[in-house]
Amino acid sequence: MSPAESNAPGDAEPKIVVDDDWKSRAEREKEELKKKMSEGHDDAQNVPEASFPMLVTTMATQALMNLGQLPDPIEGKAAIRKPLAKHFIDMLSMLEEKTSGNLSEDENAMLGETLHQLRMIYVASPDTLPQATETSASAPESAPRKPGGAGEGPTIEIPT
Repeated sequence: MSPAESNAPGDAEPKIVVDDDWKSRAEREKEELKKKMSEGHDDAQNVPEASFPMLVTTMATQALMNLGQLPDPIEGKAAIRKPLAKHFIDMLSMLEEKTSGNLSEDENAMLGETLHQLRMIYVASPDTLPQATETSASAPESAPRKPGGAGEGPTIEIPT
């Protein structure tokens, strides 16, 4: 360690030594960063193009997730949050109103159909997801279920 870099107890404040080696290393790192930025990163190349259908799809996906139709990416499981779902449906409705007369036929049809489907799912959705029991959660989908299980609708028993 050079005397200029020492921080002995008697020194009032630390001294910083700037030498040519440090300057050249900083300049080299700056050039490498410029090169990476000009080449583009994989993340930047995977970003979809900004478009009206992408905007509608993004908002619709959020609404579906909050209606329990898709799993929450953070929690890893479906959850119903109807006020948030309503918010995204209302946002799409406002977008439909504000863009009236300015969309192509395809864009207008996509937005209208998406809103219709989301509204139907919203009305049909329960306020909360049914709680699954341990046996029904671990049973394979093809296994027969017992009538009257938690989270199931009405069952019909056929006498034999």
